[in-house]
Amino acid sequence: MHRAVGIVAAAVMGSLDPRGPAARAIDDLWVLMLVLGVATFAIFAVLLVLGVRRRAVDADAQPSTRMIVWGGIVLPVVVVGAVFVATLDTMADTPTSAPDGAVTVEVTGHQFWWEVRYPDAGVVTANEIHIPAGQQVAVELTSADVVHSFWVPQLTGKLDALPDRTHTLVLEADEPGEYRGACAEFCGIQHANMGLLVIAHDQPDFDAWLAGQAEPATAPADELTARGRDVVAGPGNCMECHAIDGARGDGPPAPDLTHFASRRTIAAATLPNTPDDLARWLEDPQHVKPGALMEPSGLDAADLEAVLAYLESLG
Repeated sequence: MHRAVGIVAAAVMGSLDPRGPAARAIDDLWVLMLVLGVATFAIFAVLLVLGVRRRAVDADAQPSTRMIVWGGIVLPVVVVGAVFVATLDTMADTPTSAPDGAVTVEVTGHQFWWEVRYPDAGVVTANEIHIPAGQQVAVELTSADVVHSFWVPQLTGKLDALPDRTHTLVLEADEPGEYRGACAEFCGIQHANMGLLVIAHDQPDFDAWLAGQAEPATAPADELTARGRDVVAGPGNCMECHAIDGARGDGPPAPDLTHFASRRTIAAATLPNTPDDLARWLEDPQHVKPGALMEPSGLDAADLEAVLAYLESLG
């Protein structure tokens, strides 16, 4: 298993630390708005002080028509006009479609996790989006239930995931790295814990990851993992909702477990993917994410040990 201690905190959401072209364009717009806002505040503060001092000297003084025109009409028009033009320019610089041949990722929002599919490779995962660095990737967003909003601030702006249509967002990372994202639209009690990671790779590493994810689940190598597989597949257990190699029951959809151990986090980036945290999650998921659809496993110690061993083998 990938030992991911601290990864939940390490991949920080930083909208002021852009690592992609779209995020830099948005950051430039924010800086412009900040500068104009501070300058406008300073100008009006000076005008206010001058007006108060003038009134203190001459109680009968009338407001300056010139000050009203320049401070009340001309300055706001100039500032709002500059922001409007800059916003249009930023929108023009933000791609709405990826070039032909770009990697396509289908992302579906669920309460409270993200389903991730690579349709061209037949790969299904959850709460992690792997992309090649330096390339535009088309992320096709939709929702299985309520309105969600997909946001990876270091790479691009946010875009809603709706139940009745598909929106396309273009992701591009300057260099390999891990970038945290989240749902930016209140979608229920665990909205704040609906996180995800975007992991950018060099092209060879991305190709290797995609090829590995396309492989079937690892077969049990010993008696303990074989027992864990049987427990997971047993009536009323994990595979009622979760899938392994495409097989699942009739319960509500839950993250695919085929390559579970390769993921950095569990519970939609709420916990690092370590044996201790996985045990916490299986024993009492409602303590970790109250309101999540997953219920306590109810497994005895021996079965829990076997399930942990099996899940940790699914690399």
